[in-house]
Amino acid sequence: MVATSPGYSITLRVGTEVGKASTSDLVAAAAATGASVTALDVVESTPHSVIIDVSADTRDVAHADEVSDALNALTGVEVHKVSDRTFLLHLGGKLESTPKVPLRNRDDLSRAYTPGVARVCKAIAENKEDARRLTIKRNTVAVVTDGTAVLGLGDIGPEAAMPVMEGKAVLFKQFADVDAWPVALDTKDTEEIISICKAIAPAYGGINLEDIAAPRCFEIEARLREELDIPVFHDDQHGTGVVTLAALKNALKVVGKKLEDLRIVVSGVGAAGNAIIRLLQVAGATNIIACGRDGAIGPDSTVDTDHKKWLQANTNPEGFAGSLKEAVVGADVFIGVSAPNVLNGDDIAAMNKDALVFAMANPDPEVDPAEAAKHAAVVATGRSDFPNQINNVLAFPGIFRGLLDAEARDVDENIMVAAADAIASCIPEDELHPGYVVPSVFDPEVATKVAEAVAQVCVLKPQRVSVPGGGE
Repeated sequence: MVATSPGYSITLRVGTEVGKASTSDLVAAAAATGASVTALDVVESTPHSVIIDVSADTRDVAHADEVSDALNALTGVEVHKVSDRTFLLHLGGKLESTPKVPLRNRDDLSRAYTPGVARVCKAIAENKEDARRLTIKRNTVAVVTDGTAVLGLGDIGPEAAMPVMEGKAVLFKQFADVDAWPVALDTKDTEEIISICKAIAPAYGGINLEDIAAPRCFEIEARLREELDIPVFHDDQHGTGVVTLAALKNALKVVGKKLEDLRIVVSGVGAAGNAIIRLLQVAGATNIIACGRDGAIGPDSTVDTDHKKWLQANTNPEGFAGSLKEAVVGADVFIGVSAPNVLNGDDIAAMNKDALVFAMANPDPEVDPAEAAKHAAVVATGRSDFPNQINNVLAFPGIFRGLLDAEARDVDENIMVAAADAIASCIPEDELHPGYVVPSVFDPEVATKVAEAVAQVCVLKPQRVSVPGGGE
C-alpha cells in the first residue's frame, strides 16, 4: 500500500454533539482508514456541540474521501468541510515582490526614483556591465518553461506549470538567497523561445530552463549558451546529472568500487538520461549502456535525433544488443530516469555483487525500492519517503549562487563536477553507509559548499566551454 503523504494533507472541520463522539473516536475512525492524523484542534465549544478541525495525511484524493466518509458515519458527527491543505498553500501563489529599500520620505523617493534614478540609468547606458552591480541582475534568475514536460505530467501547458515554477523560485530563495522569477511561455516554437529568452536576458543574471520537453530542450539550451553572456542551465538535465554523480561517488566509497571499472545501465534517453551519461563520462565512466523503450542503443539501433545519435556513437563500447532486463544482468549500476516498474527484484538479483540501484522515476520508481534493497548494496530514488533521495534542490540553488557571485557567463562540465564533489563532501566518509549516501536537502552546508566550489572553478576557468548535454 502506498504510504500517506503531506502532499495529500487534509483538514476536516467536524461538528459533534456533546456526549456522542469523543476526540479519540475521531482519531480512531480516521486512523482505521490508514490516514496519519497530524493535528486535532478545537475551534468552537458550546454546551451542546463542539467544532473540531482534524488534520491528517492521506494517500490520495480517494483516500481523503474515505476519511471523510468514515467520520461522517460516526453517531452524532457531521463533516462540515474538507480542505485540501496543498491547495490552501497555493492560494494566491507562493511568491511576492518586496522592496529592498525603504521609501519613508521625499528624500528616499528622490534617490530610489526620479530624479536620482536617472543618474544610475546614464551610468548603465555608458557601461552595460554596471547592470550587474546596480540592478537586480546581480542576484536574479529567470525560471523559464513552456510547460511541455512538467514533473511526470507531461505537456500540461504554461499556466499549469506555474505552481512548479513558483516552487522552484521559493527553493532558490530558501536555500541560496537567489531571487528567481517564473517565466512561463505560451509557445512551443524553439526559435520563439530562444528569441524571448534573449530579449529578457538584460534583466537577469542567469536562466534556469525548466520542464521543456526533449529533444527541443537540447537546441534551446545550446543556442542560448552560445548567444547569451549569462549562464544558462537546464535543471532537468544537468541538475539531475550533478546530484546523481554526487550520490554515485559516495555509493562507490561504500562498496569499494571505482567509476572507471563499472558497467552502468541507464534507463531513459531523454533530457535527464542524456545529461547523466555525459557527466558520468566526464567524471571517468567508460562502460555505459543507454536503454530506451526499444532496449539498448547500440551500433545497429535505429536512432532519429541528434542526442540519440551521440549516444549511439559514444556509449555501449561492447555493442550490446538486447532489452533493459537483459542489459542489467551483470551490471554494477542501474540508473533509471524513465518509467515506473520496468524492473523487478529478480532483475536486480541478476546484477553484479554490491550493485547500486538509482531508480529515480517519480512518483513510482523503475523498481520497487524494497524489492531492490533485498539484492542491491545501495538503493536511491527520487522520493522523499525512501532513503537517499536524488533531489535537484541539492544542486541548482548553490550552483546559481556560485555563478552569480562569480559573475559567470557560462556553465561548463568542470563546474558540474565540482558541484557534485561538493555535494558528496557534505557527508564525512566515516558517516557513509548504504542508507546515507545523499545529504539531506535541508543540510545548510550543501548550498554553501556548492556555491564556493562553483565560484572557485569560475575564477580558475572563466572561458566559455561546451557543456555535456548542450547538443555540441
